Amino acid sequence: MASFLQVDNISKSYGDRTLFEGISFNINEGDKIALVAPNGTGKSSLLKILAGVEHSDRGGEVKFMKDIRVAFLDQATTFNPDNSIFDEVYARMSDLSPAIVEYEHAITSGDERRLERAIAAMDASDGWSMEQNIRQVLSSLKIENPNQPMRELSGGEAKRVALACMMLQNAEFLIMDEPTNHLDIDIIEFLEGYLQRSRCTLLMVTHDRYFLDRVCNTIMEIDRGSIFTYRGNYTQYLEKREERYTNMQAEIDKSRNLLRRELEWIRSTPQARTGKARYRINAFYDLKDRASVSLHTANVDIDVATSRLGRKVIDCYGVNASFDGRCMLDDFSYKFTRGERIGIVGRNGVGKTTFLNILTGNLAPDSGTIEHGETLRIGYYSQRGMSFKAGQTVLECVQEIAELVKTSDGSNISATTFLNRFLFPHESFNKRVDILSGGEQRRLYLLTVLMRNPNMLILDEPTNDLDVMTLNVLEEYLQEFKGCLIVVSHDRYFLDKTTDHLFVFEGNGHIKDFVGQYSEYREYIKEQEEAERMSQRATQPTKPQNSRTHDTSKRKLSYKEQRELEQIEADLGALGEERQTLERELSSGTLPYDQLSAISQRIEAIIAEIDEKEMRWLELNE
Repeated sequence: MASFLQVDNISKSYGDRTLFEGISFNINEGDKIALVAPNGTGKSSLLKILAGVEHSDRGGEVKFMKDIRVAFLDQATTFNPDNSIFDEVYARMSDLSPAIVEYEHAITSGDERRLERAIAAMDASDGWSMEQNIRQVLSSLKIENPNQPMRELSGGEAKRVALACMMLQNAEFLIMDEPTNHLDIDIIEFLEGYLQRSRCTLLMVTHDRYFLDRVCNTIMEIDRGSIFTYRGNYTQYLEKREERYTNMQAEIDKSRNLLRRELEWIRSTPQARTGKARYRINAFYDLKDRASVSLHTANVDIDVATSRLGRKVIDCYGVNASFDGRCMLDDFSYKFTRGERIGIVGRNGVGKTTFLNILTGNLAPDSGTIEHGETLRIGYYSQRGMSFKAGQTVLECVQEIAELVKTSDGSNISATTFLNRFLFPHESFNKRVDILSGGEQRRLYLLTVLMRNPNMLILDEPTNDLDVMTLNVLEEYLQEFKGCLIVVSHDRYFLDKTTDHLFVFEGNGHIKDFVGQYSEYREYIKEQEEAERMSQRATQPTKPQNSRTHDTSKRKLSYKEQRELEQIEADLGALGEERQTLERELSSGTLPYDQLSAISQRIEAIIAEIDEKEMRWLELNE
């Protein structure tokens, strides 16, 4: 099996903080690897070094196999807001891009000579097939309007454009940083299937454990600045990681027992020490280092009180809402109750975030009534993230909310202690919020929501940018949460663990209330689709066994085919006129024999050419 990537002795630090140092690893052809580690330990930095976006500190080498293509999907891709989707994708293509871009511009220029040159360039570079391929990829990602300006796209739509750019590179090696962020579940499942079928080699960071399990065959972990590789899926990784920790702990305990005996020896009388072997003294210090290793893993500690919640939470009566001329809520009525655990799902743009903003009072409905209970205290974790003042530090951000935080046992702890429990050490308190990693900002945002002791939690895409370890802790907290919980998420694993019924946004303001977990809902949908297929087959007439079926659907002609069709029609008209002229000359009776013979041969050639062109005309029109 060929080695696609060899990484030797690379390091990365920011200021006095070392993310990783001197790490080396190898990735073989066909490996599909997920990189896991807590936030702030350098996952994104490592991917950027491999993609050539950043460089290793203090040397090191990143060596890909010669001539393989590498594509990188960053967490956030910067686009030209003035470009259309189509132009943006074209601009990011390889050597074919200039011909296609020039062709698109030549069409709108009105310059016939420029258009002719552009068509010739398209023919020479096979740009027509590339154009069709781009349209197919955009369609598969449910991008219906390629002419839409990039500035108008939502986060999920922009992520789909970035995915299209990556897929169209046809790279042998893919590097992907949080590919499922901001995507709706249908697109996540499409991407899942695409990567499962693809023969590419893959290295990615993802928090989506279902996605990870179904796509990857190897887990690579950054632990204490070193790389550890585990063959198998996420479940097998957890088992093997626990086994590694058990073995390491046994080695540490053994080293500590030896250290006690060596310590007695090293503390013996100075006179005796001078006669002792120097190598044994050096070995003592090596043993001391091994014995001092701690396997303790710091995890977020979520321990906050839930404010008392009365019987009335939020009552909705006949709520209607629209946005940009589209119906988001159509006569919605519902009474939320204490202890409910609702998951909200649906494709991008059907009104999920609008619904949350109406519930929280941030947005007024077009009509209908929203009533909040007197004891209601909402904690709203918004998809857009936390807001903070320019230059604000971590401690200032927290102290602006409260100096003390009430915990589940009724006691109060300081804001600084609460920061420690969310893995913000004392040295990070004066760090500016804007220089934190994406995951650290999300963790700080979660802290600021929970420290207000809410009794209703509304979480809009809480899994984006949070590491798997923090997600596990958050899931455990939410499972024990005594208030009312509403979660909008595209993370199927997270939904299954934290919610027990769903609001399914189906579009046009219609919301389906499904009792059960998300996995159960997907099984229900599959059963419905299968029943519908069976019903359609039962009502279709039986066809003869040997009958040939024809696809009667007409596809839209490409620009090249349309030009060919127009040329054929012009040629048929000219050939018909020439034939009529020659037939009149032939019947005049005044031509010499040699001219009669030449005209007859020409008429035969015209008839054959007309037959050929008419057949092609029929093919294009079918």
